[in-house]
Amino acid sequence: DLRSNPPCHPRACAIQDCLSKNGFDEAKCHKFVDSLYECCMAFYERNGDGAATVTCPKANLLRLKVEQRKRIQ
Repeated sequence: DLRSNPPCHPRACAIQDCLSKNGFDEAKCHKFVDSLYECCMAFYERNGDGAATVTCPKANLLRLKVEQRKRIQ
């Protein structure tokens, strides 16, 4: 998904599909959110924290969200 344009876009779309199929119950779509964050982490590892794509939170916010999700799960 790093090669898609924009990077990680298919994973972001998968979140939207899941949400719409599940009455926007985010709890039922956590694996898709985790998948997007995984792709975004790889994007920043490859391109540096200054890189940007519309499908990913900024690098520092992404790391914060990943840490928060680890504590919840």
